[in-house]
Amino acid sequence: MHVLQVIDDVSRLGAAGRSLLAMTPRLVRAGVSLDVAYLHDAPGGCQAELTGAGAAVFAVGRPGRTATAAALHRLIRERRPDLVHTTRHAGDRRSDLLARAAALAARTPVVTSLADPPPGAAGAAGRGPSQALDAATARGTRRFHALTRYVAATTAQHLRVPRRRIDVVPRGRDPELLGTATPERRATVREALGLPGDVPVVLAAAGQYHHKGLDVLLHAWPAIRRAEPAAVLLLAGADGPETALLRALADATDAGDVRFLGARADVADLMAAADAVAVPARRDGQGGAAIEAMGVGTPLVCTDLPGLRETVGSEDYARLVPPERPADLAAAIADTLAHRSAARSRATAARARFLTSFTLHQVSSQMVEFYERSLRVRPA
Repeated sequence: MHVLQVIDDVSRLGAAGRSLLAMTPRLVRAGVSLDVAYLHDAPGGCQAELTGAGAAVFAVGRPGRTATAAALHRLIRERRPDLVHTTRHAGDRRSDLLARAAALAARTPVVTSLADPPPGAAGAAGRGPSQALDAATARGTRRFHALTRYVAATTAQHLRVPRRRIDVVPRGRDPELLGTATPERRATVREALGLPGDVPVVLAAAGQYHHKGLDVLLHAWPAIRRAEPAAVLLLAGADGPETALLRALADATDAGDVRFLGARADVADLMAAADAVAVPARRDGQGGAAIEAMGVGTPLVCTDLPGLRETVGSEDYARLVPPERPADLAAAIADTLAHRSAARSRATAARARFLTSFTLHQVSSQMVEFYERSLRVRPA
């Protein structure tokens, strides 16, 4: 089976790039001949690692959408894959739309991963000008793969495609690569960060975009510091449209010790050093950071969005709070820091849930089955 995956970029600093890099060797071992086409260069590119894992990697980005679509079309005609695999995000959907259109023009079956709720769904962004192309290319898409049942249901309604054409396969993580939150690992990472071992540490690992809700966390931070005066907030993630606002909010508060770490490739280590991981998102299709926190075994506090609740399960595994409610978020984080035994019990249960549902081994097998099913079944 020959699959061409089209992605915005192959940066290991982003969730999509990390997932692709982790999945590639498993897909190749399962007999998938994998090509990867990317539109943009980005810091932390993993082209060499993908090639080393057995994928063929191609840069197809060109100035302008028309030239990029033409480059994609030529690549599909030259490589002649059995399937073209795109990924649809609620924000920037260029690689998805261009790849779907190019694949259909080349008469090559195309499948699409659905990472986020569609425009108009609860917690999603507004409707965009590309919706007509989105709906038109969706009609020719062989099958869809959604990260959660919620994303599947809302996208089926939005694109007016039968729900039976959408398979649900979550993103997965390798438990061996994540590791666990041991006292030794915690001490080593904290020493590298210059953090004392007894200081309460809260981590948010997310790019600095509005839908990630980091501003809500910063509005909550003064109340958390009043409850835990020595607490430190670590923000690990690439700069984005919200960076200036977030830095201004951090400077405007007298709560102190907010550290911007920038984009990091060692997020699992940071989670192992933290006492709580916060996911304050306004929109999230599944919650990659939540899955990683569950896998590492760090107590988790996240917003009660449908996709996140589907991933986390219930408050047996994490504290869940309404989105855009700084006071509720502050109370949940402060409670997590104050009641360590209860927080550790939730984290232990969450790791067991991760091991039964979100390991890379399980997810890779499901993706191969998805590809095989997509080649057998045509759209209804």
